Amino acid sequence: MLRRTHWLRQLARLDPETDYEEMYGLTVRHEFPWDMNQSLSFALFRTYAVPSIGRLLDETGEFARRPQKRYDDTSLLLDEVATHGLDSDGGRRAVRRINQMHGAYDISNDDMRYVLATFVVVPKRWMDDYGWRPFTPGEVAASTRYYRELGRRMGIKEVPETFDGFARLLDDYEAAHFAFDEGGRRVADATMSLMTTFYPRVLAAPVRLFARTLMDEPLLAAFGYHAPPAWVVRVARGGLRLRGRLERLLPARREPLTVRDLRWIRSYPDGFDVEAMGTFPERCRATSTAAPSTASASPTTSNRSDGALSSPGGGGRNCETTA
Repeated sequence: MLRRTHWLRQLARLDPETDYEEMYGLTVRHEFPWDMNQSLSFALFRTYAVPSIGRLLDETGEFARRPQKRYDDTSLLLDEVATHGLDSDGGRRAVRRINQMHGAYDISNDDMRYVLATFVVVPKRWMDDYGWRPFTPGEVAASTRYYRELGRRMGIKEVPETFDGFARLLDDYEAAHFAFDEGGRRVADATMSLMTTFYPRVLAAPVRLFARTLMDEPLLAAFGYHAPPAWVVRVARGGLRLRGRLERLLPARREPLTVRDLRWIRSYPDGFDVEAMGTFPERCRATSTAAPSTASASPTTSNRSDGALSSPGGGGRNCETTA
């Protein structure tokens, strides 16, 4: 049985500037596997409240037709990179597949950069509130460096260099862009409906209510959701904090827990081929139309690596994909 502080001591011996991938892997797969999955899922959920993102995701039709597969593909592709390494064959194939999908749409660099920021900032804030311990400064630095490197391989420009820079970007972008959009609301509703299937059917209503207790007022307003009663919020968040305190009493995890080990990843019981995952647009004119900053531009073949496709431009709601 490993002492609770076993991996924490291992992390303290590593350098976040050079060992950031190993550190991020220990954090994700040994120290906080459940919390990281929840916080990264919540990070993606927040992005739907930006109309240019939520509307585009709605226009693809993936959340309406097969939300489970869409959820699994996103989780597994990101996990392939984290598990095998950014420059491994598996990691490069996963990044290439991500870039190919993104390259089929006209997505602004600002939106891409914001989504990247959620992966850095939301997990850290989640651990501050609900984890069995907060991230160490080294873990924060390693996570920041890891996502900077991932962003570079995705061709994202003007990526912040520090956690504080990512946090300012996220807060400013949400303040400027969070707004109600029917497409974003449909994507949020589809995601909430999927979440209820992870638990017994009788818990569907409580799961929906619990999810809303974790949303801040701007996020609730952007989706048009009613805020739960204050006492329900206190009980739900208090329960999560209690879970974190109880986890402190458990021994450290000896074996890593990866995304593919999670029971709610259900699309590939017999394994998966990275290059066959995701969508393969036949014709798509759905666009992300957030106004770019003067220093940013939509990623194209010239500024994306690992096999990205150029963005076709255009607009509107005509988007057809195949599995």
